[in-house]
Amino acid sequence: MADRGEIKWRDPEIGQIRALYAAMQPPPGTPAPGWAEQRAAIDGFGEIGGLPEGCMTITVDIEGMPAEGLVALDTDDSRNVLYLHGGGYCIGSPRSHRPLAARLAAEAGCPVLVPDYRMGPEAPFPAAVEDGVKAWRHLLDAGIDPARMVIAGDSAGGGLTLATALAAREAGLPQPAGLFCISPWANLTQTGPAYERLAALDPMISAARLDDFAAAYLAGADARDPLASPALADFTGLAPILIHVGGAEVLLSDSIAVAEAAGLAGVDVRLEIWPEMIHVWHAWSGQLTAGRRAIAAAGAWIRQVTGG
Repeated sequence: MADRGEIKWRDPEIGQIRALYAAMQPPPGTPAPGWAEQRAAIDGFGEIGGLPEGCMTITVDIEGMPAEGLVALDTDDSRNVLYLHGGGYCIGSPRSHRPLAARLAAEAGCPVLVPDYRMGPEAPFPAAVEDGVKAWRHLLDAGIDPARMVIAGDSAGGGLTLATALAAREAGLPQPAGLFCISPWANLTQTGPAYERLAALDPMISAARLDDFAAAYLAGADARDPLASPALADFTGLAPILIHVGGAEVLLSDSIAVAEAAGLAGVDVRLEIWPEMIHVWHAWSGQLTAGRRAIAAAGAWIRQVTGG
């Protein structure tokens, strides 16, 4: 396979994003950063991003769990999106994902709630799942019709979106109108042909790096537990699912596995594979037209399934 730098991308903007991402990386031989450094870095990435004009951030307390609400102009308060941020279950926060969540709020035309759920290694599995369900209960207790809400998330947050829906089903809670997953990390065993086939094309994610995140999050728990790896679960009774995944990321295998699990259970599922796109390209929407198109398409889908 040709070296990554020799590839001529059909979308020139993705080549520019790859170059920008490469320039942000530390020099070879730099000691691996600890969790605190990684968390500061990803929060810093989010804080440099702009928000849609008129978008407001609101501090929310969910029975002691901090959260952030994003409210855009002309918002419909009768609908809502619960957004679960990515970061390998160990890094990330409402701050790191504020621009992405705010743009989704603008496109969906409704508020977006982003909980600061507990993460590993300090709070290992299943703490994040418990907090996802806690946030879902919070919205239900606020009197919002579940048929007017969507649960969404990216990367680990995409897996957590599915795990939250599964745990809500087991707890007898209603399903939302839909589940939107961006590049979901949904099988913590790191298996599937994309992990090898696309390894040289993926500048952000590798099986080895995911193994590190999984070890810190699971703390000895079984990676095949359906709430840790929802791609291995029975999806019977889950809400309709929209999946966005890049054609140049190793987590393509996870997305395909999720779509298959949903299809086998008779769940309405739409899998969109965006050629050449990298992991969670939506986060680069300030520089990437495909990122803006993806968020706009997701917003339209959310409006459709929630009756907006």
